[in-house]
Amino acid sequence: MKLYNVAILGATGEVGREMMKVLTERNFPVAELRLLASARSAGKKMTYMGKELTVEEATEDSFKGMDIVLGAASADLARAFAPAIVKAGAVFVDNSSAFRMNPEVPLVVPEINGDDVKLNKGIISNPNCSTIITLMAVKAIHKLSPIQKLVASTYQAVSGAGAGGPIELAAQNKAIVEGGEIECKVFPYQIAENLIPHIGSFLDDGYTTEEMKMQNEGRKILHQDTLKVTCTCVRVPVVRSHSISVSVYTERDLTVEEVKAAVAKEEGCLLVDDPASKKYPMPKDTSDQDIVFVGRIRKDLAFENGITLWCSGDQVRKGAATNAVQSAQLLVK
Repeated sequence: MKLYNVAILGATGEVGREMMKVLTERNFPVAELRLLASARSAGKKMTYMGKELTVEEATEDSFKGMDIVLGAASADLARAFAPAIVKAGAVFVDNSSAFRMNPEVPLVVPEINGDDVKLNKGIISNPNCSTIITLMAVKAIHKLSPIQKLVASTYQAVSGAGAGGPIELAAQNKAIVEGGEIECKVFPYQIAENLIPHIGSFLDDGYTTEEMKMQNEGRKILHQDTLKVTCTCVRVPVVRSHSISVSVYTERDLTVEEVKAAVAKEEGCLLVDDPASKKYPMPKDTSDQDIVFVGRIRKDLAFENGITLWCSGDQVRKGAATNAVQSAQLLVK
């Protein structure tokens, strides 16, 4: 088996650490793993496959000899280092938003449009985490009949805002119990015992940048430029795993039974739909694994050709790290 030199840009962050874990779990054919981060993190020790590795400061010379670079850094750093990565002859599988809407860069969910990795010119982009989880949940429906419209509400865990999110939630929960002062640094308002219907920056039409990703990225992934999406993104006091309520409108009318049967057979999905036994997807059950749970499947009562469902998935795993490693796996095949 051929082995590959792999670098992780942003290795000390939550997604970078998860990428290391996924590479191990999936037995990725790694010859050398190079861990790259900012100067502040350089020198830190991390363990991979029982070996202690030292984190190096990322520079333009860091990518020489690499075959694949997994990006777990900010969009600004991704843009800054992408030219050096491509020049070094590596393929950059980037988790940031930097290249998602670039027409020259494939935007890939391997189970949906995996063949698009062949179109890369040195960069492959990971979609937004909520987009990945939602499209994974509805891809079986899209195969039955092309999706025309989506109405989605996302319930996004605090860890989606970075490592500081869970820390702030825990501190606020403690302050509530002990009667201490509530501090808000990561989120604009108290997140403990609260919901915040605001993720991303507000646009002129009242939607946020996060909400528009579902439509813009969904069109590119599904190769369907006419897809219309209305989305509301909400931050919730859950540590890990995003959940999404989705109403899907298709070309032809689908029955609940055929949708359930299709979801049950779909790669990367698990049908969890037994209301009588109170079984349905929940973030607690979907954390720290790669499967998107799908349930509460029912007919839409407001519009024709509509199916409504509820799904949950780990935004750090399938929504980020695992999806990137899966794209890399397609590359080496």
